[in-house]
Amino acid sequence: MSQMFAICIPIVKGKEETFKSFISDLNGKHKADFKESRKKLGVRERTFHQVTPMGEFVVVTLEGDNPSDAFAKFAAGDDEFTKWFTGKVKDIHGVDLSAPPPGPMPELISDSAA
Repeated sequence: MSQMFAICIPIVKGKEETFKSFISDLNGKHKADFKESRKKLGVRERTFHQVTPMGEFVVVTLEGDNPSDAFAKFAAGDDEFTKWFTGKVKDIHGVDLSAPPPGPMPELISDSAA
């Protein structure tokens, strides 16, 4: 049975254009690497850009057999794509994916299909 995991990550103020360039590269020259990376982890990733009065955010969803485990395993990768990706995330979002999360992982609190 497929599960879903979602996380909301802020874009550091002043990094909005860097974020747009990152997404352009992710959907362009790094698209095959991105797809292969997520395939190896057994997840489908979807990313949403949310602009709010409090700043810009990225909402990431991972769907698969164990998306929380995949999220934890991803940053441990030492291939060139993972290094590039995690470096960009740290620069744009201020989040070090190789470090433990700063708080508890997101908790599902409502499901209209349940």
